[in-house]
Amino acid sequence: MLANKQAIGSKSLGQHPSHTLDQKILVASRQGFTGIEVVYSDLADFAQHLNISIHEAAKVTRDLCAEHRVEIISLAPFENFEGGSLPLSERLATAKHWLQLARTLQATYLQVPSYYNPDGSTDEKVVVSDLQQLADLASAEQPVIFVAYEYLSWGVLCSTWETALRIVNAVDRPNFGLCLDNFHEHTKLWGSNMEKSGKLPTGDRDLEASLKRFSEQCPLEKIFYVQLSDAERFDPPLSEAHPWYLQGEAPQFTWSKHARPFPMEAELGGYLPILETVRTWVVDKGFKGWVSMEVFDWRMRSAEHTPGDAARRARVSWEKIQHELSGKTGDRPLKAHY
Repeated sequence: MLANKQAIGSKSLGQHPSHTLDQKILVASRQGFTGIEVVYSDLADFAQHLNISIHEAAKVTRDLCAEHRVEIISLAPFENFEGGSLPLSERLATAKHWLQLARTLQATYLQVPSYYNPDGSTDEKVVVSDLQQLADLASAEQPVIFVAYEYLSWGVLCSTWETALRIVNAVDRPNFGLCLDNFHEHTKLWGSNMEKSGKLPTGDRDLEASLKRFSEQCPLEKIFYVQLSDAERFDPPLSEAHPWYLQGEAPQFTWSKHARPFPMEAELGGYLPILETVRTWVVDKGFKGWVSMEVFDWRMRSAEHTPGDAARRARVSWEKIQHELSGKTGDRPLKAHY
């Protein structure tokens, strides 16, 4: 069983313009989620909806969350920062804006996905130096903002937890740690939206080995929070003829944007071996922090699929995970829920 605090990403509660941030906070609270990850674009849209500045919208959002007893765990995602082609001074100026918003929101974390634009530097020394300056900026004022670094399966330099951990250790700041997302673990090592089987040929072996290394090598104190989603099998597989295909875009990125339902929604095409990863990362590791649902589901672009519908799906998903974890013991092979 998971005793972790339960959160959800704001974008995971709807992607239609009518799905406003205030609605999302309310339905998250009603379904028992005590934390929310505020996505910057949702905050900007909310500001436009209210015809106020984004900083004023952050204050309104903070107060709404306090009213509904929902903690803002992060402002996300601060993308393509480290090793970027723009001058560092410009990137740090943008970071300062994000950090001001995070402090206004009273968010604990600024979530930073690993760099994925093709122009990104692959010089790890440059990446580490940039991230050190970001972490120092995040701790320069009170309250200190913690930077949660997330490896993306399509990251230029950092696409595995091992690389992310090495960077975290090299940055060597107390407010800089890991955000772990099972989608990236699974779409890097196990699943493929370009294979008819939905799997990489050595997926089972590679994922099992990665989880074993994680269990042995990843320090508990470096894990800031964990995100969960499933992945919808592509039928037909991704190709240039697929309606979601975009020239030059990483297949995992296409997958992530369109077809990430809630964990264990097999009825919607989800099939990742989520339980084994949750068991390794959270249960066996003894992680007691936030576990957040982060999904991007094409169905949520419809006005008819309401934030309330999404929140109910998230609750059912969480209960499925709890039920499955409590009902299985001992050593288990990797198994997808086909």
